[in-house]
Amino acid sequence: MSTPPQAYAPQRRILELGGAFYDPVEAARFPQTTLRFRNDRAATEVGLANLSEAEWLSHFGRFEPLPGNLEQPLALRYHGHQFRQYNPEIGDGRGFLFAQLRDDRGRQMDLATKGSGTTPWSRFGDGRLTLKGGVREVLATEMLQALGVNTSRSFSLIETGEALERGDEPSPTRSAVLVRLSHGHIRIGTFQRLAYLRDAENMERLIGYVLRNLYGEEPGEDAAAHLLDLVVDRTATLAASYMAAGFVHGVLNTDNINVTGESFDYGPWRFAPTWEPSFTAAYFDHQGLYAFGRQPEAIHWDAMQLAVSLRTVSEAEPLIAVLDSFAERYQRAVSKAILWRLGVVPRDAETDRAVVQAVERGLVGSKIGIDRFFFDTFGGTPPADPAFDEARAVLADYAPRKGRDHPYWSGAPCSMLIDEVEAIWAAIDQRDDWAPFHTKLAAIREMGAALS
Repeated sequence: MSTPPQAYAPQRRILELGGAFYDPVEAARFPQTTLRFRNDRAATEVGLANLSEAEWLSHFGRFEPLPGNLEQPLALRYHGHQFRQYNPEIGDGRGFLFAQLRDDRGRQMDLATKGSGTTPWSRFGDGRLTLKGGVREVLATEMLQALGVNTSRSFSLIETGEALERGDEPSPTRSAVLVRLSHGHIRIGTFQRLAYLRDAENMERLIGYVLRNLYGEEPGEDAAAHLLDLVVDRTATLAASYMAAGFVHGVLNTDNINVTGESFDYGPWRFAPTWEPSFTAAYFDHQGLYAFGRQPEAIHWDAMQLAVSLRTVSEAEPLIAVLDSFAERYQRAVSKAILWRLGVVPRDAETDRAVVQAVERGLVGSKIGIDRFFFDTFGGTPPADPAFDEARAVLADYAPRKGRDHPYWSGAPCSMLIDEVEAIWAAIDQRDDWAPFHTKLAAIREMGAALS
C-alpha cells in the first residue's frame, strides 16, 4: 500500500522563544518574479507540492504568509566567530525565517530566505542575492544530498529583476531570492549571543526549544551537557560526510554551524578535484583555516565555542567530557561515510579504519580524481594502480552493499568541479540558457538514486 502524501502542517514554535530572539521584518519588493527552480521533491515532503505556479510565486517571491503560519517574517539574532574573530554585530542580514512546518518524517522544518531584503542586521549590505549565488547553492545542495550529506535543501529560486553591483564578480549582475528548507536555523552563534549578553534565562529557554522541537526530547537535569552531546555527535558526522564527499564548505564560522548538524549557507564552496588536504574554497582564506583537510578541526573548534557558551548555565566538567569524545565520534563517522561511498558493508571498527587509511594514502599517492576513484571502486574493487595495492588488499573481504546494475554505473562519474559550475553559469549569464543547469540536476539525482 502506498504512503499517503504529507499534509501541510504549519508550525509557529519559534514564537515560544519571544522577541529577544528575532526582529519582525518586511520582505523587499522585487521588480519581477521569474521562477527558475522549484524543488517539488522537497515540497512533497512538507505538503506544498500542490501549489500552483502563481501561488508559489506569491509565497516565495512576494512572501505572502502561508496559511496558519508566521504572520510576518522574522530576522533571527545571533553572533559568531568569523575566521576565529568574534563579531557581535551580525544576524540575519539578507534573509529571514518565513515559515515553520512539519515534514513527512515528523520533524519541525524551517523555510528561510537568502536575498529577501535588508533587515536591522544588514549593516552596509543591500540584502540581496546574486542569481549566480542562488544557482551555486542549488547545485551544492543537490550534489551534497546525493552524496549522503545532511544538508539544507534549496526549495525555490526566483529571479527578481534587479541589477546588482558586486566587487567579486562582473557587475551589474542578475539578482534572485532563494528559499531553503532546513531542520532549524538555530546556530552555535545563537547561543554565543546569549553568553555574550550573560542572559542565563534565555539560554535555558533556547536549550529547551532546541531539545523539544529539533531533537524531540524533554530537557532533563543536565540539559546543557545533553544538548552538547547531541550537537557534538551531529557535527562530527557532518565533518566526516564533507570528507567522504570531497567537499569544502569554505566558511565554517560559528554562525554557519547549525545545532542539528545540518550543512547550510553556501558561499565560496568547492569540491576538491583530488585528495589534497590544503585545498581551499574561499579566495580570502589566506591561512587555509577551512581547507579540505582541516574541516574536522574547524568544526570541533566550533563545537568548543558552543560548550563555552553553555558555561552560562552549566558546570565545565560534563561539557569537557563531551568535547573530548569528538575525535572518536569523527573517526567512527568518517569510516561509515567512506565505506558507504565505496559501496561496501562495514565490518568492525579496526578493519574499517584500516580501509579508510589505505584509501586516503592511495588517493594522495595516485592523485586520481576523487569522483573517478569512488565511481570505479563502488562495490569494493579499487583501480589497478600500485597506489591502491593496500586498499585492494584490505577491501578484498568486504561485501558490496548493492550492485552496479543502475544505469548510472554504465556512464561517467558525476562531478561538480569549479570549471563545470562556471560553465553552467556562463550559459545562463550569456545566453539565458538553463538547459545545462537542468541537465546537471537530473544527472545528480540519477547518481543519488544509484548510491542510495
